[in-house]
Amino acid sequence: MIKIRGLRKEYGEAIPLRDVTVDINDGDVIAVIGPSGVGKSTFIRCINLLERPTKGQILLNDEEITEKGYNIKAARRKMGMVFQSFNLFGHLTVIENLMLAPMDLLKKSKQEAYDKGMELLDRVGLREKALSYPDELSGGQKQRAAIARTLCMDPEVLLFDEPTSALDPAMTAEVQAVIKELAESGKTMIIVTHEMSFARAVSNRVFYFDDGGIYEEGTPDEIFDSPKRELTSRFIRGLKVFEVIIEGKGFDLIGFWAQFERYLRLNGISSDGMRYVRLAVEELVQQILLSRPGMTAVRFRAECEDKSCFISAEYGGDAFDIRKTDDTLALAVLKSAVKEIGYSFDSSKGNRVDLTIESK
Repeated sequence: MIKIRGLRKEYGEAIPLRDVTVDINDGDVIAVIGPSGVGKSTFIRCINLLERPTKGQILLNDEEITEKGYNIKAARRKMGMVFQSFNLFGHLTVIENLMLAPMDLLKKSKQEAYDKGMELLDRVGLREKALSYPDELSGGQKQRAAIARTLCMDPEVLLFDEPTSALDPAMTAEVQAVIKELAESGKTMIIVTHEMSFARAVSNRVFYFDDGGIYEEGTPDEIFDSPKRELTSRFIRGLKVFEVIIEGKGFDLIGFWAQFERYLRLNGISSDGMRYVRLAVEELVQQILLSRPGMTAVRFRAECEDKSCFISAEYGGDAFDIRKTDDTLALAVLKSAVKEIGYSFDSSKGNRVDLTIESK
């Protein structure tokens, strides 16, 4: 579908992309990961011609879109872009945001654009927000509306630039669910993300960016479990973090435990230590947090090595200190499995619980 040959991008003396050559196949879902400042966003912006490559070729279905004189608008219609900042028009309702480009660029009738827009709002769970304005939506709803707006142009490829970086746990879960559904539908996608568990779950290929381009590529298992090159190995080792959004509805707990236990083994946690960790997480997340009315999602983060695990859980809503839960049995079991429990609340950031677990 997309062939990239010798792609180079220069900004004065800075050269984030030196010589990128890769093929992206129809139906690929590619996660682009790596340290900050190595050209990940520049890469997808060049594909969409939001940044003009300094050198090299990009071919879409064997048509060179980087050729001099090529209609850039035509290229962008084929490759939809979803940004961190939503970019919705504040003076238009949600459905008007979706209808604008199909009517202007694809010359669809108002009725056709409306019908398609409502169909896509249904798909992303926002039909009831069609007549709302962007400032009446949550961050997650804005991003889902932005995804629906992009889909209105029926692009052949979807490009996501850190689509959840500005969202809280519940909103992140909303957007990730939409992206996963698109991936399962066979849509070709390239996703720049810092959420490693999401990258692993949603993609069939991973590009690790460093040293001026795609330093290593492979399947999620190859990149996250057994990278072959030094900088990739160093990045993966340096993560030492397992992070995921746990949703209260429809979350794949079996898949979560399989990934989490793999992470614990890779970081040297013994079988006894894993039992303590699992016990603590089950009581904290499943019994105390997700059983609480109105709790939709928890951002779960673990940093483990040798005999120690430091676990945090972030969640929205009013202040709720789990040490004051009515579920005294779950709290007693939790306390038996951990060395220390910490809690904090910030009106802008929400609740956070910290657990320290050490193998006994």
